[in-house]
Amino acid sequence: MKRYLILLLLSFQGLMAQVQFEARVSKTTLGLNERLRIDFIMNVDGDNFVQPTFEGFRIVAGPSQQVSQSWVNGRSSFEKVYSYFLLPNQKGSLVIRQAAIEYNGQVYKTSPIKINVTAAVAQERDPNDPQQISADDNLYLVADISKTNPYINEPITVVYKLYFSYNIGITNWRELDKPKYNDFWSQNIDIKQLVAEEGMFKGEKYRYVVLRKTVLYPQKSGKLVIEPLALDIDVQLPTNRRNMFGQVIVTDGNKRVSAGAKTINVKALPESSKPEGFSGAVGRFDFKVTPSKTTLKNGESLELVVSAAGSGNMKLFTLPKPVVPNALEMYDPVHDEKVSTTLSGMSGKISDTYTIIPQYKGNYAIKPMQFSYFDLNTGSYKTVTSPEIMVNVLDGPTPSDANVASSPTAKNKISATEQFKYIKLKSNFTSVVNDDFYGSNLFYALLLLPFLIVPIIVLAKKKKEAIDGDITGNRIKMNNKLAKKYLSEAKKQINNKEPFYIALEKAMHNFLKAKLHIETSEMSKDNITELLLSRKANPESVKNFISLTENCEFARYAPASSASIQQDFDKAVLIISELEKQIV
Repeated sequence: MKRYLILLLLSFQGLMAQVQFEARVSKTTLGLNERLRIDFIMNVDGDNFVQPTFEGFRIVAGPSQQVSQSWVNGRSSFEKVYSYFLLPNQKGSLVIRQAAIEYNGQVYKTSPIKINVTAAVAQERDPNDPQQISADDNLYLVADISKTNPYINEPITVVYKLYFSYNIGITNWRELDKPKYNDFWSQNIDIKQLVAEEGMFKGEKYRYVVLRKTVLYPQKSGKLVIEPLALDIDVQLPTNRRNMFGQVIVTDGNKRVSAGAKTINVKALPESSKPEGFSGAVGRFDFKVTPSKTTLKNGESLELVVSAAGSGNMKLFTLPKPVVPNALEMYDPVHDEKVSTTLSGMSGKISDTYTIIPQYKGNYAIKPMQFSYFDLNTGSYKTVTSPEIMVNVLDGPTPSDANVASSPTAKNKISATEQFKYIKLKSNFTSVVNDDFYGSNLFYALLLLPFLIVPIIVLAKKKKEAIDGDITGNRIKMNNKLAKKYLSEAKKQINNKEPFYIALEKAMHNFLKAKLHIETSEMSKDNITELLLSRKANPESVKNFISLTENCEFARYAPASSASIQQDFDKAVLIISELEKQIV
């Protein structure tokens, strides 16, 4: 009786045990250049572990898996851990989303974890670590600025150069923070190909690469800050070891560098001598006002081109607008820009083209126009004045004819000299007859629709209850679905060895679960062989299945070519297909 009581007590404890699955991190606040460790811990042997996407982070190591099991004072404990090391890609508040496992047909998920990433922090350096010394002392990102105290709208250039010594190599780089040019007009200069050059830095010879060139035009005075460019760089670093041929052994490393924030002191343009109508042009310009013709016949038009050519902030100011007599009708301009941007700034030509149509016969004057700009060479304002333009209209109505045409009796008459007709004073309306909705075919169809839908809902509900009640069938369907899913995932990862074999192994395990109705704890080699043979499977196919399953774990850590990976995938598809036909 006592033995039965103990067994009953142990069974009750097993039923009361809860599945625990949680995520733990080494820290919740870290610098942009620090690593984060995260562990996903479970107290059961869960299947189909699904890692989070790790948005905002880069995986630098992992996953590594640890399993431990112990029996203390008659009680057993089990723990499985998946560990990752992460490196943040950006500053700010990041969230590590949920991971998931499956256990006894149920899905368990971890809680999301919020991580605060700050700017890069100073880290203690080990003087005996040659890798760290090489990365820190021989890799620099520099922002060269052409001028730090310009005027408003005076061009300055920022050139970002990456300096690196001769004893290290760079294999890849990624932008962590892009420079921000608040209160600047900016344009990047395209770099078609990165070329390594030689130059002096800190009194020593270095190699360098120009990564980015940008032209800036400050838009307000005062102290303006250029936010830094930050890079994450993969490097090859020398060690103190040599191979059998005496060559230095290199190791892969990682370094994050920043050009640092730069402050520009922008001077305001002089206010005392600023001309009236100044629109912000800074540079050196040639201003012209050019008519397409000055003598017109009735019904003809002319084009008046107002243009400024030269070098300066071409896209950042407006051209003056012509003033014409009321007898000349002027339309909105067509703006055109032929501007190129180089490291020295913008240059080219901008123009506004106005279409002008005379209304009456006579001679009309287009007044002189003034264009003012600030000359950087002399530090003073310059004003260019265009000549007066006379327009001679040879024929057409006179202003006295216009007074007659505006009388009430002439409003609906159209003369040969008029360009547009008058708006009609009367409208003709057509009545629209709408059919009533009540009694229409649509009315009766909507009326009967609920009576037709109710039986369909009842039948669908009964069918769903029958499907939900088939627990074994649902489990088989789920495992079949998982097998297809992971086989498909393996095909996607065919160029990535380790993820390929993980997905392939999961696909084969889920196939067995579906066909043999077994759990993970029953998946021993002998048990699988016995069950497959009892289900009339071909011994050769069973042998190939077991062999491929064992090979998946070994192949994850052994060297493998793309050809052997493709062969393993084809073999898995063939074996699963054969067993699908053989198992009864």
